[in-house]
Amino acid sequence: MRFVLYLILIGSFAALPSRQLCAQNPDVQQIKSVLAGQSAAWNKGDLQAFMQPYWHSDSLMFVGKDGVTYGWQPTLDRYKKTYPGKAAMGQLTFNLLEFKPLAADVYLVIGKWHLKRTIGNLQGHFSILLRKIDGEWNIIADHSS
Repeated sequence: MRFVLYLILIGSFAALPSRQLCAQNPDVQQIKSVLAGQSAAWNKGDLQAFMQPYWHSDSLMFVGKDGVTYGWQPTLDRYKKTYPGKAAMGQLTFNLLEFKPLAADVYLVIGKWHLKRTIGNLQGHFSILLRKIDGEWNIIADHSS
């Protein structure tokens, strides 16, 4: 009887979606905090602060509808050109769908983004790769569409 209960218990944990198992993970909580900080910075119109979690490297990759942008500064410049003011930026919200650990210091995060704007709303999906560098989670690649 104990063996059957053990199998049921193990089976119930195996049936939990990865999101529920990740909910208690300190890395996932830190990543959620990073993304919450990004949306708060965006909603204040502060692109510089929004970009802080991005890897400050020429190897940063941003993939958008116009192709690939490499590097932190070119990615910031792209955001400034695409969203030149508060009306274009609107209010950003994220819906975080999946957290997939790829290594001890690397996560893939899949989600949806939504901009509520007076000039027309925008929305899409994103996948970001984050790597823990010097104890901080950094976005090393971003594909937003």
